[in-house]
Amino acid sequence: MDARLESSAEAVTRMRDCLNDLVGIMALSAHWTRGDRDEIVSTLLDALLGTLRLAFVCVRLNDPEGGPSIEMMRVVEAGEGTDLAVATARLGLQGEIGIVVAGSQRRDFPAPTERLVLDVAASQATIGLQQKEVAERRRAVEALHERDRESRLIMDTIPGLVAILTPAGEVDGVNNELVEYCGQPLEDMKQWGTNGTVHFDDLPRVIQVFTQALTSGDPYDFEARIRRFDGAYRWFQVRGLPLRDKPARITRWYVLLTDIDDRKRAEAGLRQAYGHLAEAQRLSKTGSFITDLLADHRDWSEEAFRIFEFDPTTSITLQAIRGLVHPEDLPVYDAAYRRAIDGVGFDMTFRIITSAGNVKHLHAVGHVMEEIAGRPVFIGAIQDVTAGKVAEEALNRARSELAHVARVTTLSTLTASIAHEVNQPLSGIITNASTCLRMLDANPPNVDGARETARRTIRDGNRASEVITRLRALFSKKEFALESLDLNDAAREVIALSLSELQRNRVAVQSELSDDLPSITGDRVQLQQVVLNLLRNASDAMVGVDDRPRQLLIRTEREGGGHVRVTVRDAGVGIERQGMDKLFDAFYTTKSGGMGIGLSVSRSIVERHHGRLWVEPNEGPGATFAFSIPANLESITDAAGFMRTS
Repeated sequence: MDARLESSAEAVTRMRDCLNDLVGIMALSAHWTRGDRDEIVSTLLDALLGTLRLAFVCVRLNDPEGGPSIEMMRVVEAGEGTDLAVATARLGLQGEIGIVVAGSQRRDFPAPTERLVLDVAASQATIGLQQKEVAERRRAVEALHERDRESRLIMDTIPGLVAILTPAGEVDGVNNELVEYCGQPLEDMKQWGTNGTVHFDDLPRVIQVFTQALTSGDPYDFEARIRRFDGAYRWFQVRGLPLRDKPARITRWYVLLTDIDDRKRAEAGLRQAYGHLAEAQRLSKTGSFITDLLADHRDWSEEAFRIFEFDPTTSITLQAIRGLVHPEDLPVYDAAYRRAIDGVGFDMTFRIITSAGNVKHLHAVGHVMEEIAGRPVFIGAIQDVTAGKVAEEALNRARSELAHVARVTTLSTLTASIAHEVNQPLSGIITNASTCLRMLDANPPNVDGARETARRTIRDGNRASEVITRLRALFSKKEFALESLDLNDAAREVIALSLSELQRNRVAVQSELSDDLPSITGDRVQLQQVVLNLLRNASDAMVGVDDRPRQLLIRTEREGGGHVRVTVRDAGVGIERQGMDKLFDAFYTTKSGGMGIGLSVSRSIVERHHGRLWVEPNEGPGATFAFSIPANLESITDAAGFMRTS
């Protein structure tokens, strides 16, 4: 009787505890609706573990979108070898939400009250999770509506034409700017493939690109003509970008249409201008280039590639260009390149030998366009002047032959003149000398007759001397043409005229022309003849030099006493000191084919300008010729006036 009472009391106590547990779990359900999913599951685990005095409890939740399931567990340490009794409860009517698994060390688990608590807890958790899912869906819908509203606002504020398409490619929405541009309502725009919105010529291509994008799901980008509200077609760039959800399914397409009609017209004009430029370059055989020498990067025009006979697809390097330069022109090319590295522009003529063996004469000009990271970037042009050079060389040969004929003719005429002018006094001298001998040999000697004959001999000798004097005056006396001139400009003109011949002789010219050189008064042509003669002599002096660079320096500078000096320095064979005094004598020459006139005439010209011409041996190889003339206007004018009246 006591045992039954005790069992009944225990059952009542357990029932009371169960009711308390149910009340507690019911109270938790109100909290679950406000928490997130993980918080609901965690609370459920803790409640069951403490209420039912379990060894473990586990909850597995299914992913409604088909993803992997989520598990959460609570475990109480159990003794070794202990058997566990397990009970489960569904979350959802068919367990669609998940399942609860509880385990206890008691063999009679679960008791009816424990089963009741487990089922009630699972039901309450299901309610909380379902309410949570409903709330999340509601918030998702609201968020979607908000995003749509924001998207609409954004679409209407975008400075372009925007459309939204369904996953199947149907027009679902457009912004106000697109409506205003096309002048059509949304329903009409949905028929863009048949109502002329896209230009007829572009429609097949647009449909092909559009269909391919819908099939592949890849973004698309194309250009087409789009009709405006007034019927005019303008070029647009059309870009489509798909929007995907978590399973990577396309939910919509965003399309942006950008008016590029002005750009297309500008591009067409640019292409036309470039075509004209390319044709002009082809006709003139002139290529353009932009070069970063230190980075060894070059941007060439088509004609530049054609001139060098390079494949337009190849990358042009310094070594590739230098490898084509004619060996005799490498010193000139390398010197210009070294100066260009320092940011100095270049203007040079050189030859190349193409891979096909063609020899071409090129004229290259480059100026610094800008500096990038301290490196000079050059812009310039290169022209194939082979035809002109060939014609020039042919002309030079013809001129040389003509000059030779002229010299022969002049020499023949001069010889006949000298023979005619000198022959008579010489004949008289011989006759008089013979007569004088006969008079002296007579017995007795005719001294008076011999004395008279000697006087006639002296007269005829003077006549011959006068002939030579007149010839010298004929070749030396010229009329001045005074003018105020810049000696630097005069020198530059001479250098330009001589550059071709100097480069042909592999002579590298360096000029150091003073910036503060005063203007002078003199005969421009005659002074240029002096400079030209000195340059040619310097070049000729280096013809046989092969063991060192053939360098020529021309310098202008101020000199004391109001004079200006021009210096020409070469690296040639040099001169002997004992022959320096004879260099300026007429008909004295150190050249095998020279006439010995150039330096003599040059000294005469300089002296007429009240100046002097001299030569000095260099400390190293070569020699330096220089002349100095006064810059004073009055002294030159007076000297010229004196010579004109004398």
